[in-house]
Amino acid sequence: MKIAVVSDTHDNWGNFEKAIDWVKKEKISLILHCGDIASQETIDKAVKYFSGGEIKFVKGNADYELDLPEKMELELNGKKISFCHFPNVAKKLAQSGEFDLVFYGHTHRPWDEKVACPELSRRRECHMINPGELAGHFYMASFAVYDTETGKLELKILEKL
Repeated sequence: MKIAVVSDTHDNWGNFEKAIDWVKKEKISLILHCGDIASQETIDKAVKYFSGGEIKFVKGNADYELDLPEKMELELNGKKISFCHFPNVAKKLAQSGEFDLVFYGHTHRPWDEKVACPELSRRRECHMINPGELAGHFYMASFAVYDTETGKLELKILEKL
């Protein structure tokens, strides 16, 4: 199963819409949003536009007025996944040894690293991934696609789609 991971849209509906169009074309049915959506209006538009699919949202620092969880956990194809907005929270989740993958946002910078769990009795490494920013404020607008069956991770640059 492929999942799309986005973050830091900051109400840039044009970019979010383009990403959703690509995700729909690729028949991906789940998007994880790592926060900084910025408004309920953007959430409502995205959910309506992605009808037939599901978007899960967590709260970022630009989402102070939104009633969203700070982090979420799910299991897909035997992979334990968590996602949140802040890197420090993501690091703690990754080091817990409970997850195969942790996605996060906030820095706007795409990043991919393996994080070791200090406890040897737990999983040794967790894949910690930032999909970059969809808003295109500081870096080129990007998002990630992860295949839970193959373990393949791809960074998608919006302007190249």
